[in-house]
Amino acid sequence: MVKSMTAYARREEKSPFGAMTIELRSVNHRFLEMNIKMPEELRALEIKLRERIKEKLKRGKLDLVMRLHLQQTDNQSIAFNHDLAEQIAKTLHDIDKLIYNAAPVNAVDILNWPGVMDRQDIELDEIKESLFLLLDKTLEELLDGKKREGNALEQMITQRVSEMRKLVSMIRKQMPQLLQHQRTRLEEKLQTLKAEMDNDRLEQEMVYIAQKADVAEELDRLDTHLDEISRTMDSDEAIGRRLDFLMQELNREANTLGSKSIAKLMTQASVDMKVLIEQMREQIQNVE
Repeated sequence: MVKSMTAYARREEKSPFGAMTIELRSVNHRFLEMNIKMPEELRALEIKLRERIKEKLKRGKLDLVMRLHLQQTDNQSIAFNHDLAEQIAKTLHDIDKLIYNAAPVNAVDILNWPGVMDRQDIELDEIKESLFLLLDKTLEELLDGKKREGNALEQMITQRVSEMRKLVSMIRKQMPQLLQHQRTRLEEKLQTLKAEMDNDRLEQEMVYIAQKADVAEELDRLDTHLDEISRTMDSDEAIGRRLDFLMQELNREANTLGSKSIAKLMTQASVDMKVLIEQMREQIQNVE
């Protein structure tokens, strides 16, 4: 199954303790890289959160933004970390001495510093269940988006693969005629040298030239690679890197086909193949 690495999802849910929002943005990347922004009160859950994401995603750069708005209750208190605030203020004052025309910092800036103002009595166990339930729902929404775009990518790749198969089939059908035409041309050119060359030697040279121009092996390898692309796209695993490797192999065979060209038809087919390969390669960069 082809899944895109580009997708977006956002979900928000309310519960007795407040409101929670999770926003996910995914773009293409060689490996799985996560950038997580979450409230400091929930930072202890980050490792488990990352493990949960790894179960669903294999590649891509994921930006996760989590927001938590707790419902103020009678038994909930606000704690002011006086020592930390004093250290921050002193550090900012020392920095001001080093910077010309430093921007002023007010009390609100210090209060917003992580850890200065802490909500008390936050029960992680109470929030944890809701957090991971919301994360699972948001990930499912993200995966649905990846699959939808993946279906479009799969259709594009499948179409290009079909066009390449037609080119391979056309060259294979035309090869006997092309080789015969090449042989006829060579025989005509060598007519003047017949008297000077032994017939057996002439025949050996003709066989050598025909073998050099034969592209049956390249056509067989192209068919094999195209079959492998179709098989790979049916896999449930991450397939982007394997598809990218197959594009390199296809391009290698298309180049060899062009270098062995003995007719304009083969040269044009080689160029058309490389155009199709490049079109697939551009889209495959976005496949998970």
